[in-house]
Amino acid sequence: MSKVELHPQTLLIPLPAAMVSCQAEGYKPNIITIAWIGIVNSEPPMLSISVQPKRYSYQIIKKSGQFVVNVTSENNLKEADFCGNRSGKDYDKFKELNLTPLPGKMVSVPLIKECPINLECLVRNSLLLGTHEMFIAEIVAVHIDQELLDNHNRPDIDKLKPLVYCTGAQEYRGGFTELLGRYGQAVGKKTKPS
Repeated sequence: MSKVELHPQTLLIPLPAAMVSCQAEGYKPNIITIAWIGIVNSEPPMLSISVQPKRYSYQIIKKSGQFVVNVTSENNLKEADFCGNRSGKDYDKFKELNLTPLPGKMVSVPLIKECPINLECLVRNSLLLGTHEMFIAEIVAVHIDQELLDNHNRPDIDKLKPLVYCTGAQEYRGGFTELLGRYGQAVGKKTKPS
């Protein structure tokens, strides 16, 4: 099998299709779907999201310094796609999609009840990189649907059925539930029982 060289591009596959809710004074609550997202630190728990300055949510996040990452499942496909393709300038996305806003515990931004996991975040730093500004944020509260937890209070991926985005092909995918291995098994590490 031979390799083909492509031009440099964002071909990291797959990525979460996260629905990020945001709110600031003078703005209605909004939701933007973001795949440019990732964990950047363990202690304190931190993640980054990258948003184009031309997006409606950009000014809201910049002004408030907070947001909620709402992790999606296959059940959120329609809502995730809509929120990534329609502007909050033109739509009240919570009302348009019949989504239920829940109050945050640590931030003044609504969580999305219909999303299985919600990460409340406070922006600690940002960096303008070119087309996007990366917001580095501390995760200050985590919420998960109780029925998605296993006997050890860990997310049950089979029940979660995560929704992911495949850049390049511009596709949403599901079905990432087949367990192929556990962290450290290749080097003989023992893992917690499931």
